[in-house]
Amino acid sequence: MNISVIGTGYVGLVTGTCLAETGNNVICMDVDTKKIAQLKKGQSPIYEPGLDAMLEKNLEAGRLSFTTSLKEAVHKSEAIFLCLPTPPGADGGADLKYVMQVAEDIAKLVDGSRLIITKSTVPVGTADKLREIFRKHEREQFVVASNPEFLKEGNAIQDFMFPDRVVIGVEDRKAEDILRELFEPFVRTGAPILVMDTRSAEMVKYAANAFLATRISFMNEMARLCEKLGADVDRVRSAIGYDNRIGPKFLFPGIGWGGSCFPKDVKALIKIGEEASVETPIVSAVNAVNEEQKRVIPEKIAARFGVNLKGRKFAVWGLSFKPKTDDMREAPSIVVIETLLRSGAEISAFDPVAMENAEKIFGKKISYAKDQYATLKNADALILVTEWQEFREPDYAKIKSLMKEHVIFDGRNIYNPEKVRSVGFEYYGIGRK
Repeated sequence: MNISVIGTGYVGLVTGTCLAETGNNVICMDVDTKKIAQLKKGQSPIYEPGLDAMLEKNLEAGRLSFTTSLKEAVHKSEAIFLCLPTPPGADGGADLKYVMQVAEDIAKLVDGSRLIITKSTVPVGTADKLREIFRKHEREQFVVASNPEFLKEGNAIQDFMFPDRVVIGVEDRKAEDILRELFEPFVRTGAPILVMDTRSAEMVKYAANAFLATRISFMNEMARLCEKLGADVDRVRSAIGYDNRIGPKFLFPGIGWGGSCFPKDVKALIKIGEEASVETPIVSAVNAVNEEQKRVIPEKIAARFGVNLKGRKFAVWGLSFKPKTDDMREAPSIVVIETLLRSGAEISAFDPVAMENAEKIFGKKISYAKDQYATLKNADALILVTEWQEFREPDYAKIKSLMKEHVIFDGRNIYNPEKVRSVGFEYYGIGRK
């Protein structure tokens, strides 16, 4: 099938590359000339395990190409995926200006029959707005469908190639047939293709992300309570996770969630509720708890070292919002570091892949170490922010020899408190005794 993908951000690039992997002819379009030039050379602008190899393979096979011309991208395409940014506006709602503008442009460039698929996370009713645009330009043969993405950064290729489910929102049988044909190769192991109306499909992504965010915020709230009561949240988490009505996933307390999806989608869902005159107190609380949780580590540091941190140095391990990505959007590390800087602290940080993006945010306000241990020289404390695999089993003797004081703030509860204390460190976790 001839497919175009408009937008080569995280979702667009993964979508286009994976669809090419199953034999489709895919052309990806973006207005960023620098990015397109890089992609034509087989170089991915984002860090995602497995993406570079798949990108290069499909470029060489001629199934995948890149362009800055919207006309070129959509001219021969049967299906057009819109993978465009929907950033939060000032009121928290999703800004649809890029989606709507591209729809207007497509309507002016091509006629005949086209299937337009929203892959971006868009508010409920967006498909209806796109249909209005196409009717205005007398493009009644354009069919609009919704196909929300469920890609976890750091595991996106696996998620696309072997999905838990594929959600298709359609109002047209032919559109359903085309999308089934596209996604059948990815569900051969039995995952369902769930077909529904476009409004329901648009709602699915928001509901899914809000629910997952709720689980994390709930455990973070329980962690605070456990600390006050002398309980251990890690034991509580483990015990409730064995209840098959609850399950163990997304129950790990920490210093809050970030990234491109949860913060944006939770705020957008709150705004969607406001516009529909429906209160969403649970979702609003989930967001509020998360914002508060990002300040937990600075609060613990202030309790241990005082509010004036001038002359104190802190080593920070991990900057990206989660492991296996260089994404710094809404990362808890930003709140932690900026709070400590305002208190006069010196910061030395290391992340396996996010250093370049971190430097765009912090500039020269912090120092960037060549490896995790280089952050520790004369440090008063180590702060574990992102649970990268290489941080899980550190050389405690080496850490101790480099630091001025022997204090560890574990923002993800990846270390064994008894072990850490037994080798001479003060240990502060999240919701632990």
